[in-house]
Amino acid sequence: MAKSQERKRRGRFDWQGLRTDLRGAVPDASLALAATGLIFVWLYVRVEKGTSATTQVMPALADAPKFWMYWMCQAFGWSGLLWAYLTIVLGLLRSGPRPGWGWLPASRVEKWHRTTSLTTIGLMFMHAFMFFADLVRENQRDLSWGGRVFTAFADVFIPGVYSSGTGRIAILLGLLAFYLAIPLGLAFYLRHTTGSRMWRALHRFIIVVYVLSVWHTLLYGTNVWYDGPFRTLVWAVQMPLAALLLLRLLAPARPSERLRLRGPGRESRLLPLTSRLAGRLAAVATILGLLAVIVTGADGGRSPGDTSPGLWPQPWVIWTGLLVLTLVLAAVVHRLRPSAAARSTKVKTGQPPQL
Repeated sequence: MAKSQERKRRGRFDWQGLRTDLRGAVPDASLALAATGLIFVWLYVRVEKGTSATTQVMPALADAPKFWMYWMCQAFGWSGLLWAYLTIVLGLLRSGPRPGWGWLPASRVEKWHRTTSLTTIGLMFMHAFMFFADLVRENQRDLSWGGRVFTAFADVFIPGVYSSGTGRIAILLGLLAFYLAIPLGLAFYLRHTTGSRMWRALHRFIIVVYVLSVWHTLLYGTNVWYDGPFRTLVWAVQMPLAALLLLRLLAPARPSERLRLRGPGRESRLLPLTSRLAGRLAAVATILGLLAVIVTGADGGRSPGDTSPGLWPQPWVIWTGLLVLTLVLAAVVHRLRPSAAARSTKVKTGQPPQL
């Protein structure tokens, strides 16, 4: 009865847990802001010295004091990608085989994963907001105050509206990553409503957010527009992450997630087996693709002086991919939804359904 009353007080969304994690994220967010400041200074100095790749692509941005909001936007983008990397690593350590270090218990890894996830969402928002602020400033000659705000908001926060150059793809990818990060990242705080199996299944798709973020940054980010050692280095640091993902898939912490044709009750597990095997093959293919990029240096970037390649993929390809992802998520929710019998048991006993 006490547990039932506690769950009733919590409600459908675990606001208390979120507030606790937000307080716990203060040191982490402070460190992220310090890192953002250092990146901003580095980008600013490169512009002042004329060594920024961005100013080679867009010479009008060479005035660093005038376009400081744009450079702050870039700094938040890089710190956001760094924190996304950290939180993915922590999540894989929590759900896969962990080092036997006494100072790194599972509870601490899980706490760090939650706080860095919240910090990452905040950094992603600030990345978009600073770009929005820069567009408001840029539109001041042509539009009224209300028109400037509305136009900038539509370009930055509504997917598919921005229509200039590579931004047609870059901003679309970034916005999809941001808007997917919110429900997939916060699914943890709905676990008492959805059941633990469903939130874990939904949260695994957060890797899609990271892939979109890397794509947004490396293939279209003006700071690393051109081929070169830095681009290769950024690709190379994805190798440990891909290897850790493969290790997590091959040796998950939960025995129920291992490759078995039959479950504990001898029921068929053909569908879970097929999906998990596909995930392992995708991780192997990713590692091989990263190796090819690192060895050849060919990743879709271009060299200074080359003509701009055509946009690829076209926006309709990305929208189609989003539709497929949405259908997959809907299928996962449908398959893992609590049964009527489980909901009845939950109401009678006050306990969460065993999914």
